Amino acid sequence: MKTLAVLGLGCVCVISGAAGAADDIVLFDAATTPLASVASQSGAKFQLRDGLVEIETKGETGYPGIRVKGAWDLSNCNRLTLELALRDRKGELPITVRLDNPNAGGQSEHMFVDRVKIRGKKPASYTVALPPPLPHGREINSKLTGMKRSPFATTGVVADLDPAKVVGVAVYIKEPKLDWQWGVKRIVAHTGPPPQVPDWMKLPPEKFFPFVDEYGQFKHKDWPGKTHSDNDLKKAMEIERADLAAHPGPDGWNKFGGWAKGPRQKATGRFRVEKISGKWWMVDPEGCLWWSHGPVRVTSSSAVTPLDGREFYFTDLPKPDSPFALFYTTRDALLWPYYEARGIQRTYDFSSANAFRKYGANWRARYSDLAHQRLRSWGMNTIANSSDKGICLQRRTPYCDRFELKSPDIEGAHLGWWKFKDPFHPEFRTNFRRQLEQRKEELDDPWCFGFFVDNEISWGNETALAEWTLQSPATQPAKIEFVRRLKEKYGSIAKLNEAWKANFADWDALLQSQQKPPAGAKEDCVAFSAAVTEAYFRNIRDEFKAVAPHTLYMGCRFAGSTKAAVQIGAKYCDVVSYNLYRHTLDDFKLPEGVDKPVMIGEFHFGALDRGMFHPSLIEVANQAERGKAYATYIASALRHPNFVGAHWHQFGEQPTTGRFDGENLQNGFLDVCDTPYPETIAGVREVGYRLYEIRSQ
Repeated sequence: MKTLAVLGLGCVCVISGAAGAADDIVLFDAATTPLASVASQSGAKFQLRDGLVEIETKGETGYPGIRVKGAWDLSNCNRLTLELALRDRKGELPITVRLDNPNAGGQSEHMFVDRVKIRGKKPASYTVALPPPLPHGREINSKLTGMKRSPFATTGVVADLDPAKVVGVAVYIKEPKLDWQWGVKRIVAHTGPPPQVPDWMKLPPEKFFPFVDEYGQFKHKDWPGKTHSDNDLKKAMEIERADLAAHPGPDGWNKFGGWAKGPRQKATGRFRVEKISGKWWMVDPEGCLWWSHGPVRVTSSSAVTPLDGREFYFTDLPKPDSPFALFYTTRDALLWPYYEARGIQRTYDFSSANAFRKYGANWRARYSDLAHQRLRSWGMNTIANSSDKGICLQRRTPYCDRFELKSPDIEGAHLGWWKFKDPFHPEFRTNFRRQLEQRKEELDDPWCFGFFVDNEISWGNETALAEWTLQSPATQPAKIEFVRRLKEKYGSIAKLNEAWKANFADWDALLQSQQKPPAGAKEDCVAFSAAVTEAYFRNIRDEFKAVAPHTLYMGCRFAGSTKAAVQIGAKYCDVVSYNLYRHTLDDFKLPEGVDKPVMIGEFHFGALDRGMFHPSLIEVANQAERGKAYATYIASALRHPNFVGAHWHQFGEQPTTGRFDGENLQNGFLDVCDTPYPETIAGVREVGYRLYEIRSQ
């Protein structure tokens, strides 16, 4: 019978050279599998060498890797082992393994998917559990939408697989930013009993739905600190009140959270950056050395979840005449355009509703006041970007924010949250100037230390910006500028055709073409991609400083970038920013020739021990390990001479059932009921109270 499969309860592990059993099923063996049954995915190149299929994959190429055809019955198998090797030195490489049924397709239909991280040049065995069958899994899973991870994925990746009819196994990299070299030696399925699953995974649909309680929590599971009643909320409030009284904040901080007992610098009334004794620092308005430490998205509306077509997920959604009907309309102002862009009509704000339950009619003011208390008590001195403007403007905790440019796109761009904006468009600077003027109150506020502009831009590879420009319509201002420069360089279309190995009839034909340029255009595409980058950062910097000369321009929060983008951006930004999800920053290096202060815009860790379905981008075992991981990460940033701050993503938990894009990560300091995770906060305090002691060592 075809059933939904769920990843087994064991974690991915690495073993060395496990011996094969007689009843193992070999899906791939580089020594014996005919290469005719191996196919490339997304342009990957592969060859057999030294008992290994070596694979070369390019960045920005989709899902590059290999797929092996076959016909296997894995009904009695409970795990896979993959013998993999990494052939270069860029660090850990996440590899996806996928098993397919004959009609596999879409994101998760008729397939099993899991991921491992490989390291080391010698082949090592990575083991993943295969999923047990569930009697009602297929029916329930078909109704679970809008979540990065569903309840059934709390131990791994959900799959929709008939294990008796596996016709293919693929190993690949998901949307790599970089070029990689790696290899596959063997893929083997092992027989054994399926892992045990909790009883709720066996429930029929009529018992499983609704699966979210009135507080926005998963209904079918219990955990330490779960809220079962409004009385539990009141108890949690009293416990926290005592905790805050016992931990009022670090000694030796001034009102901005600066190092009052440290070496004083010139007081200018605004924040600035300065290199002192070989380390970059921020300096606060009073002249105290300052290091930015705090969370992103300090708002009561962290758990706004879409309702469209999903009302049956939730227990007792409020009636229109209920006081709780207000929370159909409360929202995170910065994120709301993302909901609108996806056509989402109805939402519910569980986190604000729970704040109302806890604090009563004056919940907004009490939540805001408590936010400042919490941050100081936890050893933090920053409200990072995308936070509630009302909380920021109380001027009790320094803050920063970010713009998202609203300006015409390079139409041929096709990666990232939004298309790359055209910095040659005549509206680029005027549009940004308008946005700056709208935020003048914050930009002129001494408590505001800086703004990011844009977020996690997709730069593609070294030629991408130019290629996207050439794939745009003839009216694209950047394209017109590119063709102008090419005319200036080559003089005639014949000379360009010779250099590019192209056959454009005239310059207008080049302008009208929306095809990807030939390989011969690489040199010019590298140069113009750099020109686009230069124009982007220069125009932003010039407008920013014209309106806010004393506020820090903190870049675009790189999350994957070209070397040139960082080098060029560093010329114009006061602070270079990165979103870096990793365990430590010990190995972080700026590109050669760049020495600038660096801000971490986002990082986090998460676990599956508190009822959430997704462990976040960096998984740890539990909340205690989460607190330790936090302290380790911040300490590594404090030891690095370039970092001037690090911002955790995020203050409050994301919704159990996903936000606009399905993210439902265990990434908050607070759960959906506004209760701090005590083990995590212990780790935050451990490093926060020693912030300047560690930095000054």
